[in-house]
Amino acid sequence: MTTKAAAEAIESSESKLNRVESGHNQLPRVRDLEDLLVVYGVTDPADREHLLSLHRDSLSSDWYRPYKGFMPSGQLLYVGLESDASAMRAWHSQVVFGLLQTENYTRAMFALSKPVDERTTEFVEKNVALRMERKKVIHGDDPVELRVILDEAALRRMVGGPDVMREQYEEIEKTAALDHVSVQILPQNLSTYRAFDNFVIMDFDAGFEPVVMQDGPSVMAVSDKSREVWKYARRFDAMREGALAPARTADFLHRLGRELDDC
Repeated sequence: MTTKAAAEAIESSESKLNRVESGHNQLPRVRDLEDLLVVYGVTDPADREHLLSLHRDSLSSDWYRPYKGFMPSGQLLYVGLESDASAMRAWHSQVVFGLLQTENYTRAMFALSKPVDERTTEFVEKNVALRMERKKVIHGDDPVELRVILDEAALRRMVGGPDVMREQYEEIEKTAALDHVSVQILPQNLSTYRAFDNFVIMDFDAGFEPVVMQDGPSVMAVSDKSREVWKYARRFDAMREGALAPARTADFLHRLGRELDDC
């Protein structure tokens, strides 16, 4: 069935349904999903109730909806998935991984690009607030199991000045000390495999398949294709084997902090 035919069957537009299926919008009414399930031939009562329950919950509990207008393309879907993930594996080579960032680091990072990208102060502040809210997946009652690999270059790149960087190092060390968090560093002087793009692999409970988010220079793409997830899982494992052990992260951060004294 084409998207056009499905949209006509529920008296919607093809563009609207396309945006729903790509994760940029959601169906505004439970009735819309009920109609689609009829069109798609989903008749099993348990399957229908499971999907309808998920949709009802999403309509009432999406805390990130007020930030929707300030998110780049693709981020809305990613933030929704992040909120439901049970485990995450992340690699960042250019900047500190978002869930590890301090408020000052995040604000300084957005401020650097503000005049170039012609962003408003409201855009910057909304994105800072969104990133701080997202950190609740680590510090909430049922935290996500998080494993992060950071390239040394991401830690050395000056954002906001020495004081901001010192605070950022302390935040990483504090977060890495949590039982459900692991942070490893990939030193620049090691000749080992490094992925070009940042990525996050997310695992879920309740039988949902894992997904991978690729965060490149000009694209944020989410895929649940098993081949894509497998490919990035292999990349993560290769870098995990080449990176310093988690127990060495604190000492490495302390050394970077001492080097800032010369700045």
